Amino acid sequence: MDKLTAIKVFLSIADTGSFTRTADQLDISKPMITRYVALMEEWLNARLFQRTTRKVSLTEAGEEALVFCQKILQLSDEMEQEMLAKQGELRGLIRICSNASFGGSHLTQAINRFLAQYPKVSIQLDLSDRLVDLIAERIDLAVRITNTPDPNLIARKVADCHSSLVAVPAYLAEFGEPKHPEDLQKHRYLTHANINRREWRFSKEGQEVLLELSSQFTTNETGALLTSVLAGNGIAMLPNYMVSEFVTEGKLKAVMSDWQLPKYSLYLMYPSRHKLPLVVRRLIDFLVEEFKDKSW
Repeated sequence: MDKLTAIKVFLSIADTGSFTRTADQLDISKPMITRYVALMEEWLNARLFQRTTRKVSLTEAGEEALVFCQKILQLSDEMEQEMLAKQGELRGLIRICSNASFGGSHLTQAINRFLAQYPKVSIQLDLSDRLVDLIAERIDLAVRITNTPDPNLIARKVADCHSSLVAVPAYLAEFGEPKHPEDLQKHRYLTHANINRREWRFSKEGQEVLLELSSQFTTNETGALLTSVLAGNGIAMLPNYMVSEFVTEGKLKAVMSDWQLPKYSLYLMYPSRHKLPLVVRRLIDFLVEEFKDKSW
């Protein structure tokens, strides 16, 4: 029997705590899972799991074997990736997370170009504005727009992201177009819960204005905020990468463009540089090239 497959089975059981879930995950019959575990225990001359009717857990010997088996599998994967890459056959699974607005547009377009170049690579993209624990959720790469990247992660800045105050022309025709930040006190203020829910900061020629406003509508999802603005419900600060086409088409109008809004940065974030899988390194390098000259 294949010892490398046996190692994969062992690591999967250690992760799932279940022979049945491992059989489903690896698409191997449950009797074969049991035989692979027996092979591992015979090979290492030690009992690796404690089994009850409800739970499967590692023995002390299993805990020790876990560390070595993880290293063996990682080295095997790295060797395979390096050899395949030299043959132009990069492969592997990459798990990525990103905020919904950027991830669903510009990032997805870049990923499609990467997959066209490396057809044997698979990518799982999780789109959400929630904070994701990369290690706990086994995420290889996070693509985030922020000014406060997680200090516990490697954060590589690749581009600047600017925003605009926008509203539909019909709304501005009815309520007037603001020229100064204080004018916003008279308008319906739509906000993002994680960015500017209670205050907006403006600057112009050394002058800075901080407004505390009460929002009529707040959401934690940028797409929902854009939908509300397009419906004529008020003025919102939205990223240029999201609204520039609407402004060009005349569906939205940018206001107070002579005032500067806070600038954010696009970061690629990952848990560690140490033994970063080759397929993830290639994607990071690819995205840096895709976005490095961008300034939305």
